[in-house]
Amino acid sequence: MSGRARLALCAAAATLCAACALLPLVDPVTWMLQAVILLGIVTGVGALTRRVPLARPLTIGAQALTGVLLMTVFFTRDQAIGGLLPGPDAIAAFGRLMQDGVQDVGRYAIPAPVTPGIRLLLVGGVLVIGLVVDALAVTYRSAAPAGLPLLALYSVAAGLSQGGAGWLWFLIAAAGYLLLLLAEGRDRLSQWGRVFGAAGSGTARPGGGQSFAAGAGGPAPAPVRTGRRIGAVVLGIALVVPAALPSLGGGLLGPSSGGPGPGGGGGTISAVNPLVSLQNSLNQPADKEVLNYRTTAADTRDMYLRIVALDQFDGTAWKPSERTVTDVPDRLPQPRGLSSAVDLERINTSISTAEWYAQNWLPLPYPASQVDIAGRWRFEPQGRTLVGDRGQNTRGVQYQVESLQVRPTPRQLANAPAPPPELLREYTKVPDSLPPIVRTTARKVTHGTRNAYEKAVKLQEWFALYGGFTYNTEVRAGSGSEAIARFLEQKEGFCVHFSFSMAAMARTLGIPARVAVGFTPGAKQPNGTTSVGLKDAHAWPELYFEGTGWTRFEPTPSRGSVPDYSYPDTADTGDPGRPAPEPSQPAAPSAEPFADPTCGPGEGPGTGSACVPVPAESGARPSDGGPSPWAVVGIALAALLVLLLPALPMLWRIRTRSRRLAAGGPGGDQAAGTLSAWREMLDTGWDYGILPDDSLTPRKAATRIVRIGELPPEDADAAHRVAAAVEQALYAPQPRPVSGLATDVARVRAGLHATATHGLRLRALLAPRSAVRLLWAVSARWRGLVVRCTASRPVTAARRAAAALRPGRQRA
Repeated sequence: MSGRARLALCAAAATLCAACALLPLVDPVTWMLQAVILLGIVTGVGALTRRVPLARPLTIGAQALTGVLLMTVFFTRDQAIGGLLPGPDAIAAFGRLMQDGVQDVGRYAIPAPVTPGIRLLLVGGVLVIGLVVDALAVTYRSAAPAGLPLLALYSVAAGLSQGGAGWLWFLIAAAGYLLLLLAEGRDRLSQWGRVFGAAGSGTARPGGGQSFAAGAGGPAPAPVRTGRRIGAVVLGIALVVPAALPSLGGGLLGPSSGGPGPGGGGGTISAVNPLVSLQNSLNQPADKEVLNYRTTAADTRDMYLRIVALDQFDGTAWKPSERTVTDVPDRLPQPRGLSSAVDLERINTSISTAEWYAQNWLPLPYPASQVDIAGRWRFEPQGRTLVGDRGQNTRGVQYQVESLQVRPTPRQLANAPAPPPELLREYTKVPDSLPPIVRTTARKVTHGTRNAYEKAVKLQEWFALYGGFTYNTEVRAGSGSEAIARFLEQKEGFCVHFSFSMAAMARTLGIPARVAVGFTPGAKQPNGTTSVGLKDAHAWPELYFEGTGWTRFEPTPSRGSVPDYSYPDTADTGDPGRPAPEPSQPAAPSAEPFADPTCGPGEGPGTGSACVPVPAESGARPSDGGPSPWAVVGIALAALLVLLLPALPMLWRIRTRSRRLAAGGPGGDQAAGTLSAWREMLDTGWDYGILPDDSLTPRKAATRIVRIGELPPEDADAAHRVAAAVEQALYAPQPRPVSGLATDVARVRAGLHATATHGLRLRALLAPRSAVRLLWAVSARWRGLVVRCTASRPVTAARRAAAALRPGRQRA
């Protein structure tokens, strides 16, 4: 075998060694055989073209053409021309497969199934890397730079692996690269015809020279031995030094390892990484259905489907602790800390998962009291979760769950006794490496609160409402112990950042806390089921209150639903002895008439005696005591203004409502009319005490109005119809024409009026809160006028000065 052929074989072997790091990512590993075959054919084509010989670019082109034809035959044969040539249909099929493969990578947990898309990415990636390595190391005879594509291939595998690729895969990849360097060195030295080493090592050549290669049984030449020693030392350092160095944190989404223990009655479950694809799920372009369910619950706002609870916080990441697992009992034990004094409702839910959804943890409503499911499932009592055993996962399973809907009142949470000491110690642990800003910010936000419940509500409102945070799924999770501190400073992230940070801050305040990972309730379907998609993946904090147990909070803005018990301003949290404020009444005018100053005692109106004022003399000046006609007119106008001023908000509101509801009439702009009706519905809710929240989607804003306003079903349907029309107007390419929005808005207003108190009705009529928009509009116009006037003065003066200095305008 020639030196060039040996080098090509080593380049292919180095590529396959680096590709071995991809083996743990998928199951089964049959794709590797396909990659070996295709890479071997491409390498053989390169060896043949170099023997012709062809120019270097032509050699690479022939290999690339061979690779394209092979990929076409293996993956898109049905769409190819003659089953071999890639036409437009085959190229389109390649694009669809690649897109499916990228989506599958972000969708499946490791080890992922070898779907056609994933197979294309794996085989095609190995083939491309092999072609680049062959071109660098063999065609252009530069093996050292060929380590970069090999490193890229290994880095992809290490980045996708849970906990990174193992040392064995690194050793195999490094050995392949060293083999390539050694082969290239032998090939280079063989070009010189002599050995740069000790005499006598080699076979005699005609002319007294020595060949590079040693005899069959002789020792290796000195350069080979030196290269081997250097390679062994470098590889040993690369393996030993990282093991001796302290590990680096994995950040908020830091990986962890482990899995369920063996079957039987006991065992343990180690920490796994349940968030491996949460951010990818939120960023998927298509909201693919994960599961659907049918439930007996009348209200599904609290039907969060919980996968796992993360209760161990080491300062860099939240992860589940290593817990003992048991067989799934017929009925799950009573939730820890739950008292019979709390309002409960038992509900039954039937859940079906998608065929592609493969997850070791079973999504369950919390707290579940009974689970009916077939397969090898185990129960973890502390987190009340079910985890698959010996390869069991959620792909295409159907199961029934009986669970509890726990409805504590704010008063019960505020008056909750102290948690048990052992629970308090375990769930309030924070590491010493936690940045001080986390603790100081928590204390600053909750300053003035009286109990743990008020602290929890303050933290939730700070994150979700007035803390200045922005929801963004494109933000990187960060790494190290400074990740939470960085999030508190930059104030931008997604549910992982919000839930992890609130739980950590709650622990610094002495409140037991952990993080739950799962799905929000999903969207109702016309057939009565509820669909949960990829974009419903979520993480939220759970805080412990004795008497209620682990209680959900929602700090992430525009995600999920805020639980009713986290509104501390409800009726049962107020002071029962505090009187309700009464609406202010204007002072009543006096019933007694004013006395004329010219009348004497006992005379004047109401006395029965007439009093006729003495007329002034003709031509004389009017008396100083009587008002002039202009003064009377001015007083009348002032009195009219005083009477109309309090009614101005009401009059403006009536006019605005009429104008908005008439905007979408016949011949008008349908989109503008829809948005006007929507603004009127929001302002109507504002008038009745429901402050608008611009961060909510139209659907969630309507749901909020229905919930807070306690609208009956007919009025709630009207609110949802208006929200649906707004979504059509904003997002649909061709919005459908909608009629009856004015009637729906009037129905919502009537429903809010019917459920409001008497004082709130009067305020909504006489002093509507939304009338502040009039003040804002006047203020904005005044500022604009001031800016225009201020900007025009210096310009005018400058122009006058310039005109005065023009030639012919100057005075002698």
